[in-house]
Amino acid sequence: MKIHLIQMKIDELLAVCDEHNNDPGELINILHAAQGIFGYLPREVQEIIAGRLHIPVSKVYGVVTFYSFFTMTPKGKYPISVCLGTACYVRGAEKVLEEFQRQLEIKVGETTSDGLFSLDCLRCVGACGLAPVVTIAGKVYGRLTPEKVRDILSEYYLLEQV
Repeated sequence: MKIHLIQMKIDELLAVCDEHNNDPGELINILHAAQGIFGYLPREVQEIIAGRLHIPVSKVYGVVTFYSFFTMTPKGKYPISVCLGTACYVRGAEKVLEEFQRQLEIKVGETTSDGLFSLDCLRCVGACGLAPVVTIAGKVYGRLTPEKVRDILSEYYLLEQV
């Protein structure tokens, strides 16, 4: 399925490539910027970057799929990442994850139908002393329990009503 990209965002992406002198050595930086512009890196965006940098699309795709930071599927406005590293796991992260799935009615890797939340797992946030840890849109929540999930989600729903 082909998606339609907004010309203004394409122009912004091309400007980013130009700012990096269309240098293939700047691919990761360009991909970071592109994901910031589009929210994810669909095939069409990868093709534009490959064309501008004069490199094969397969090289761009290889970098996108290698690094877990990059995504080829749209994420929610408030991406949620549940840490399942050892410290978080032994302190109940799996139960916290299950509660997020129950509350949001989505599975890992999915986005809510309203586009507000997406749910993923990661291996370590680096805040093991706060285990279990969840990040939402870059904000870190520590010492979570399933009982706290509803209140945390409520914070974000309230933001949408302002």
